[in-house]
Amino acid sequence: MQKILKIVLVVVVCVTIGYFSGMVTRDSITTWYPTLVKPVFNPPNWIFGPVWTLLYIMMGISAGLVWTSGSTVQTTKKALGIFAIQLGLNALWSYLFFGLHNPFLALIEIILLWLMILETYNLFKTIDKTAGFLLLPYLGWVSFATILNASIWWLNK
Repeated sequence: MQKILKIVLVVVVCVTIGYFSGMVTRDSITTWYPTLVKPVFNPPNWIFGPVWTLLYIMMGISAGLVWTSGSTVQTTKKALGIFAIQLGLNALWSYLFFGLHNPFLALIEIILLWLMILETYNLFKTIDKTAGFLLLPYLGWVSFATILNASIWWLNK
């Protein structure tokens, strides 16, 4: 039962951070974002909420599995520390892009975020294969988001 509670706790933390990140985007989605020129592959706005919710849940389960893996304290601490950094960068991106209306700064930051997600994946997969696997959709989505961010910046510079 302890394992399940720890996993649920991390999921709640991730979803909460996602919720607060979403609060930054809400106003801009109806005001600023529609004024931008977007590439033809830009998904409809309604897709982002469900996708991010699922990704935050998967991230939380992944981190919870690492936390409860029984790996050495030092290994677990390092992996979860990198996870926390990427989670903070994830939240920061919303502020830079939607809060500050700065696609260029957000682009620089999302590249750093992508690198931190990759490092998190590399650490997690050595501790728990399932935890690593659960991060792959997140890495894929942020890869797509990076291309989308770059395209929006380029089309609106």
